[in-house]
Amino acid sequence: MPAAPPTGAPTLRALLRRRELRLRLVSDEEDLAPGALDRPVRWVHSSDLADPTPFLSEGLALLTTGTQFLADDPAYEGYVARLAARGVVGLGFGTEVVREGIPPELIEACRERGVPLFEVPYRTPFIAVARANAEAVAAQAYSRRSWALAAQRAVAVAALRPDGLDATLDELSRRLDAWVGLFDATGAVRHRHPAPLDRTVADALAAEVAAALRRDSASGSTLSAGGMPFTLLTLGRSGHLRGVLAIGDTDLDQEARGVVTAVVAMAELAFSQAEQLDSAFRRLRAALLRTLRGGEVALVEDVVREVWGPLPAEPVQVAVTDESGPAVRDFLDGRAGRGVFYAPGGAGVVVVTGARDAAAQRLPEQLAQRFGVRIGVSAPGGWEELVRLEAQAAHALRLGDGGVSRFGEAAASGVLAAIDSDAARLRAEAMLAPLRAHDGAGGQLEATLRAWLQHDARNDATAEALGVHRHTVRARVAQAGRLLGTDLSGFPARAEVWAALQLSPQRRHRSPPPP
Repeated sequence: MPAAPPTGAPTLRALLRRRELRLRLVSDEEDLAPGALDRPVRWVHSSDLADPTPFLSEGLALLTTGTQFLADDPAYEGYVARLAARGVVGLGFGTEVVREGIPPELIEACRERGVPLFEVPYRTPFIAVARANAEAVAAQAYSRRSWALAAQRAVAVAALRPDGLDATLDELSRRLDAWVGLFDATGAVRHRHPAPLDRTVADALAAEVAAALRRDSASGSTLSAGGMPFTLLTLGRSGHLRGVLAIGDTDLDQEARGVVTAVVAMAELAFSQAEQLDSAFRRLRAALLRTLRGGEVALVEDVVREVWGPLPAEPVQVAVTDESGPAVRDFLDGRAGRGVFYAPGGAGVVVVTGARDAAAQRLPEQLAQRFGVRIGVSAPGGWEELVRLEAQAAHALRLGDGGVSRFGEAAASGVLAAIDSDAARLRAEAMLAPLRAHDGAGGQLEATLRAWLQHDARNDATAEALGVHRHTVRARVAQAGRLLGTDLSGFPARAEVWAALQLSPQRRHRSPPPP
């Protein structure tokens, strides 16, 4: 059973080794580029045209009798230059047909251009050389098809094992004789064979995989990571990627790609089955969260311990996210039972961690940094306070402007932050509308009123802060009171206006641009 796919197409070196053809390499191999004799020969063609290149294809060996060189001034250099530019892998010269031996000028031109030159003796027909190569190409194609069938059969048998996906990937690695790695939706390595990569290569590959997952588009690509070639194939559909298959090789022919495609289909099927199981677990988690809210902590503890591990120890903290995608769930699944319990909740997930567990306490920041989600975190408390802790986390999430927002910080911002709502903002804007309509024409009433309230309604202190006379401050405040329809001499009216100013930030009026 072959451990790796058969080698590439027949080469010029293999053709020269066919003893029955009696071919002789005229070029000195040291004058040729490395690997020049090991390039695949896709076909052998014969022509005596002065310029046969319009009728040739890349990867072809050309045979000639040299009739085109019988002119008074044969252009050997231009002839060989055209062959090299067309991608001809070798030139065979049939001797004793129209002339004895090979022209020294042709030998020199081939040496300068790095084109392998070989002699085809008179007793070896050109058709025999072409037939020998065609037979080698056919044998190679049959060998590749046989390898592909055997490889597909082997990976199918591996898929039937209890560890089907891992066994399939191991078999693929052996058949391709290449490193194979499977990354999940979070970018973490789920499986690799045969061994870990060099740290530099592994880090570069992980960065490329993360970029492919962020694009969230089904694709295949070849690249170099840390100087090592890789083929990356995404798993899942666009907008719902489940992982990436990485193969430490980019030179996969049609047969190898067919085997890889079969493995990708198996991996996607495995992920689909895992997704169905994940859906069932999400429903179970949601039911357990509802039970915990009802105070049945002991009952949930018995279930959770059997499936994932113990619940976080008290005191606990609750975190609420605005995102519940598969990558976030996969990330949390890897930490479930280790001081972490999570369940679907609202538009995101509810995550409960032990308040004294240092590793679990870093989880909100890790989620925010890795997936760009917004997270609200409650104060510590007991399991019997779960509903209140969830409300605290949800409140912190609403007030946060990105990343992690903690309820303790939100509470420190005062009571006004707690009444921040769409309804409150609408009422504040309606109250301040007359003031802002006046200032829209070039007034300073809102800024003066805000400064006056900040300085405890003291005219002198406000005037000093604004750089105006105290009588100006008194006049502006009086005018603002009339526009607002309220008497600002009393504290209740001042408090109402101050709350409106906090809920509706001051608008900046810009001068119109010059014509």
